Amino acid sequence: MSAEERAVLAKVKLPNDWKVALADVLVSETMENLRAFLRQEYALGKSIYPPKEQIFNALNTTPLSQVKVVILGQDPYHGAGQAMGLSFSVPKIIPKPPSLQNILKELSNDLHIPISAHGDLTHWANQGVLLLNAVLTVEAGQAGSHAGRGWEEFTDAVIEVINQQTDRTVFILWGSYAKKKGRFIDATRHAILTANHPSPLSANRGGFFGTNPFSRANDCLMRWGKAPIDWALPQ
Repeated sequence: MSAEERAVLAKVKLPNDWKVALADVLVSETMENLRAFLRQEYALGKSIYPPKEQIFNALNTTPLSQVKVVILGQDPYHGAGQAMGLSFSVPKIIPKPPSLQNILKELSNDLHIPISAHGDLTHWANQGVLLLNAVLTVEAGQAGSHAGRGWEEFTDAVIEVINQQTDRTVFILWGSYAKKKGRFIDATRHAILTANHPSPLSANRGGFFGTNPFSRANDCLMRWGKAPIDWALPQ
């Protein structure tokens, strides 16, 4: 690695295990182009979500060494104050978006847990649930606006690292976009749970409610001798 690439890597604020595992992609031309794009967007005064310090929140909250479950989302919420760098999660003071309401409804039906009054999923992330979006930034009010800018290559690398460097991880893939990432996962070593996306349009067509992803994930973990996830959110 060149001195210039080492300097780039030194500026990246991530847990060391992620940093080492993702070093090649972090110093790639794709990521340099993505950083240049984001600098330009900020310079134009655009509102970008989540806040800068939370873009890598999923990786910072759940180090590679602690990953037990992966829940893959598409891109961050694009409403003010919603995105916090964890897929499907919103801060406690923000109303729960429809997809998250459906996730918590399915959780309640699956494990008979009362539906949480808030939608902050940090409690899951702290236990080894990587809440990863495929794209990590978005322009305010413009869903999918940062797709195709390089984030997909980065998160493909994250999935590939988890596939190669973790022992028996549960991947929860909701919707066609998430399922496409399944091509990086060795189904003989890991568990892949798929279902329709929890958005109202998709979930209400069937194929999301009643799939019991939370109990099935815990069944896999316990079968592998790992501690189950406490899915109940502290109130």
